[in-house]
Amino acid sequence: MAREWNEDLVKNGASAKVCKSLVEASINRFVHAPVLVVACVMMGGMDRYVYERRRGLEHLMATQSLAAAIQNILLEAHSEGLGSCWFCAPLFCQDVVRRVLGIPSDVDPQAVVTLGYPSERPVKPVRRSLGKIVFKNRWGESF
Repeated sequence: MAREWNEDLVKNGASAKVCKSLVEASINRFVHAPVLVVACVMMGGMDRYVYERRRGLEHLMATQSLAAAIQNILLEAHSEGLGSCWFCAPLFCQDVVRRVLGIPSDVDPQAVVTLGYPSERPVKPVRRSLGKIVFKNRWGESF
C-alpha cells in the first residue's frame, strides 16, 4: 500500500521529502497497531440486477451498510476504553490488499480500522455548530 500511496502523493505534487515522511508515518501507524480490522464489501448475498444503475446503487448501499458497521466498531471500541481510527487506504490499492491478505477478487476491501489501548489522551477537536450543518425543511434554512 505504501508504494501506491507514494505514487499518488508524487502525482499530487508532493516533494520527495514530504512523501517519505508521510509514508513512513503511515507504515509505523499500521505496523505498531495491536489490531488491524480490514473491512470489506461482499456482494454475494446482495440482490443482482441486470440494470447497470441499479447494480451500482446496490453496491453503494452495501458500502453504506459497511460504513455504519465500522462506526459501530468505533463506538464499541471507545466504550471498552480502546482507541480506534478508521482509514480508507484500501480504496486506493484494493488489488494489493486482496493479494497480501488472500481476499477473493469478488470482495472489495474498503477500510482499515486500527485498535489498541491509547498511550495518550488527545484534546477533543472543536466541532462545527449544528446550526451550520443541520437544516430545517430545506438546505440552508436554520434549524
